[in-house]
Amino acid sequence: MTLTDPPSASPSAPLYAALVPRLRAAGCVFAEDEARLLLDAAPSAVALEAMVTRRVAGEPLEQVVGWAEFAGLRILLDPGVFVPRRRTEFLVSVALGLPRDAAPGGAAAGAPVVVDLCCGSGAVGAALAAALPGCDLYAADIDPAAVACARRNLPPSRVYEGDLFAPLPPSVRGRISLLAANVPYVRTSDIPFLPAEAREHEPLSALDGGDDGLTVARRVAGEAAEWLAPGGHVLIEATEAQVPPAVAAFESTGLRVHVVEDEEAEAQVVVGSRPAGA
Repeated sequence: MTLTDPPSASPSAPLYAALVPRLRAAGCVFAEDEARLLLDAAPSAVALEAMVTRRVAGEPLEQVVGWAEFAGLRILLDPGVFVPRRRTEFLVSVALGLPRDAAPGGAAAGAPVVVDLCCGSGAVGAALAAALPGCDLYAADIDPAAVACARRNLPPSRVYEGDLFAPLPPSVRGRISLLAANVPYVRTSDIPFLPAEAREHEPLSALDGGDDGLTVARRVAGEAAEWLAPGGHVLIEATEAQVPPAVAAFESTGLRVHVVEDEEAEAQVVVGSRPAGA
């Protein structure tokens, strides 16, 4: 049975048949898929009705069912927490394709130090950790709700609350092999034009990147070099128009910069690397 097949032989078939038109009327493009997910997630008929009501009111499906699929993982998600975007899987794949030197003093011999900055639910950190068993992983976010959620997806003691690098333990300064910074990069003037799901149910701090969308990215660029190990890398997402100023921001701190694009996904990742001999 595929995800879109109606459960015709199941006791839930009448519920499915009733849910699909409700979801479609609310504007859910993939109403059939969503009906299946809601039915699977609801522990009772009462819970199902509450979940459908939330979804019809515009809450993101991932927050309603309590998880999001990301890089082949099921990431637990709480209401009000930024929903990890599938396009960010490209950032993970770029990070995993970069050369890495073992960071001195890692959790185990040869263990790279990996940081998920602006971690939200911790999806990027979880994906990197799954691909790099034994890595020395840290994560941080300014939003308390995101931190609480990330502690459900990552080792709780390795998730810190605070502004960018500030809450990270000083012991990782100069030792980070991979720094994935999923910074907000929507221009402030574009926030009103985002889908209602994002505007109304995700924290503004995870979306608003300032006048040109690069306010937080520039702050990351200003500090990244001193936190990276020699040969370490920092990665951010950016729009096509933001790539040139983002590159300039990282180059101004002495990092070597290159850009990786996925034309099909219209995704751009800016990579800043600390020279190995620095």
